[in-house]
Amino acid sequence: GDRGMSTASAWSVALNGLEGAMVEVEVAEGGGLPRTVLVGLPDAALSQAKERVRAAVTGAGLPWPNGLVTINLSPANLPKTGTHYDLAIATAALAAIEKVPVEAARNHVCLGELGLDGRLRRVPGILPAVLAAVRSGFDKVIVPASQEAEASLVPGVTVWAVGHLRDLVAVLNGEPPLGGWELPVEEDTNPGQRPPLDFRDVRGHLDGRWVMEVAAAGRHHVFLHGAPGVGKTMLAARLTSILPCLDGEEAVEVSALHSLAGMDLSGGLLIEPPYADPHHSSSPASIIGGGARLVRPGSISLAHRGVLFLDEAPEFGARILDALRTPLESGWITIGRAAVQVRYPARFQLVLAANPCPCGFHGVTGRECGCSPMAVRRYQERLSGPIMDRIDIRHHMLPQHRSFLGGAQEQPESSAGIAARVLEARERQVMRLRDTPWRTNGEVSGPWLRSHLPLPEDLSPLERALNRGLLSARGVDKVLRLAWSVTDLAGEDRISAASLRVAMQLRQGAFQEAA
Repeated sequence: GDRGMSTASAWSVALNGLEGAMVEVEVAEGGGLPRTVLVGLPDAALSQAKERVRAAVTGAGLPWPNGLVTINLSPANLPKTGTHYDLAIATAALAAIEKVPVEAARNHVCLGELGLDGRLRRVPGILPAVLAAVRSGFDKVIVPASQEAEASLVPGVTVWAVGHLRDLVAVLNGEPPLGGWELPVEEDTNPGQRPPLDFRDVRGHLDGRWVMEVAAAGRHHVFLHGAPGVGKTMLAARLTSILPCLDGEEAVEVSALHSLAGMDLSGGLLIEPPYADPHHSSSPASIIGGGARLVRPGSISLAHRGVLFLDEAPEFGARILDALRTPLESGWITIGRAAVQVRYPARFQLVLAANPCPCGFHGVTGRECGCSPMAVRRYQERLSGPIMDRIDIRHHMLPQHRSFLGGAQEQPESSAGIAARVLEARERQVMRLRDTPWRTNGEVSGPWLRSHLPLPEDLSPLERALNRGLLSARGVDKVLRLAWSVTDLAGEDRISAASLRVAMQLRQGAFQEAA
């Protein structure tokens, strides 16, 4: 019992949102009765790692240290959560008894969960974890074989994909992985590919199609209002089909968020703008983000750089709707817990859809509404003033008649044709905003908009609307941003009186039209 104590270490990553901090996993062996102690602020799942890793090492036919094994996760004051520390713990333990070289163990970042037979299982967050390792100066990572493609998306790093602990021993001893292991059957965490949607399928609704084109051009938030079945969801679901693809930096950021949520990125970085449409019965944590210790991104962050669609918006809880106010302005959501504070990007394009009343037929020609005036008012007031003021475009959708059954006479334009105009308008914005932190009209700050860009020659329509209380100060800025998007789609360099008038009509729609 008096023999010397041997120590070794390997590296892993503690993720706090998209940010990662390096964690040194130290193992000291010897100097006491055989048992395993894990210290360094682990959570419940990580506290069980000592039994899981010990069983995995012995299950793989490898020796486990005989004496007292102390595992320390350093820095000790940083909360650690998740099962991806298993591989680093096993690596440091094997290095402590000289089954793998101590120096090789120290030079690798190890990420992966272990099964009891020594096989490696996939873990969420591989992409942001590898990004954090590279930013900290590491250039060698070991990941589960099923996540090799995802880890390889990060440039400047050597990825070793191992399917079993025996592969790990071979790699760290400078030998090729043994391979041939039957990999664990992993549950598919992909939300599933949406079938391709196209504006070619939209009959009629010429004004609605044009509203979505303006929204896509300037990245504006939209409120669609109308009777049940009129086509609100149909338009919203096709918005991503006319948005430009993500650029390199955006694709990495969006892919990292989806990696944290457990999505399989073996097909490469996500370059299509994401689309999220949570049901109104979803919990606040699933939409905003949250969890007791492991704070996962919610729907608003999974819609980052894409579209967040809230169908039947008045049915969502007031807490959820009010939580959208800050990210709509800042593009970030901060989730605070007792032990940790996590910040996720949430620069989404919001589309709200609502019926005019609980039964859906208030003000609809030819249909009788059975709701009392008070019920209609209560229903409409569920969307608070502060939320509605942050919406750029308000569009009331009318039922389709003859044009819907037009058959072959009408050939609606495809998404590809609309997307080409949207891309051209976006390029005009990028040129105009090239020396600013913004890239689209919908993001530009009000003061900069009014002081650095040419204003319309006649501002009297805006002044009248402001004086009569039809527009707030924020609403004036929204109208100017919309006017610039209409101007960009028209290929012009200055807001015309016609563009301003159209922008004001887009802004001042909503419930009043149907009332």
